[in-house]
Amino acid sequence: MRGAALWAGAALMFAVSSATCAGGKVEGEQARQWLQRMHEAATQRNYQGTLVVTADGAMSSSRLTHYCEGKQTLERVVMLDGAPQQVLRHNEHLLTLWPERKVARLEQRDTAQPFPALLSGSKEELFERYDLFDEGAGRVAGLDATVFLLRPRDGARFARRLWAERASGLLLRADVMATDGRVLETSAFSDVTIGNSSKPSTVQAALKKLEGWNVQRPVSQRTSLDAEGWQLKQPVPGFRQTSCVKRQLEASGSDKSAAPEVLQATFTDGLTHVSIFIEPLRPDHHRPGHAVAGATHTWMQAQGAHWVTVVGDVPPATLKQFAAALERKAR
Repeated sequence: MRGAALWAGAALMFAVSSATCAGGKVEGEQARQWLQRMHEAATQRNYQGTLVVTADGAMSSSRLTHYCEGKQTLERVVMLDGAPQQVLRHNEHLLTLWPERKVARLEQRDTAQPFPALLSGSKEELFERYDLFDEGAGRVAGLDATVFLLRPRDGARFARRLWAERASGLLLRADVMATDGRVLETSAFSDVTIGNSSKPSTVQAALKKLEGWNVQRPVSQRTSLDAEGWQLKQPVPGFRQTSCVKRQLEASGSDKSAAPEVLQATFTDGLTHVSIFIEPLRPDHHRPGHAVAGATHTWMQAQGAHWVTVVGDVPPATLKQFAAALERKAR
């Protein structure tokens, strides 16, 4: 049985490699197999390395360690630039530490998956809006890779160029590209070890050492746009809603009960996310407009007595489409 399994695995690897070595568009099952390999490598393997993100001429780096033992996933991200910061994750629990201020924030993890995870929905959903192309061989952090282009079928989303490590499928580098081919943002390992020994205790111990820290526990309440009196009068093509929560913003004064609530609805096209934030309008604080940081665009506007912020790694026109579709329901 073990020999048969090894032979089946080798046959699958040969099929995937043969489908991509010739270049051009990767079709059907071969395309799904490659994306599945990338996803499984990011979520089910052990790896550690230095991740560098470059955008708008600025660069930031972090040390990423990922362990997977059965159904347990542990992750540690240590920021190497700026003020000291560390992010620890155990399954759905996310702990962010700011050592200089001795502040810790414990919460449920975001629905968005950080690099090097790729899929945020099903492979079938993704291929309704993107095509996968093989661009040949590449090399990242000293490792051989196969380079792919995920090209959108419309102008409502950005393309991605992906470097997948040949042996494991782990995503080593990803470029987010504008419709004119410009690279807006790059996330890449400058060094990485795949298949390192699992040491979950190093993450678990840090999760427990919170004595003397100011531990914040923001509470998110699941809800829906409809229940909160909102709706999208028409869906934005290619996006579906994945979650809707409301949470309390930090109070500016001592009266915590006076802190306003913010509503967040998140949408995905299978690859990227768009979030809509709705909160009470504060005219002395809010300023309408558009902001951009690398591949991330933000659209801000007032809507009646509310302030709407739409954020995502998509072109500004897509964010405006979400903002225009959002409306307050008649009471």
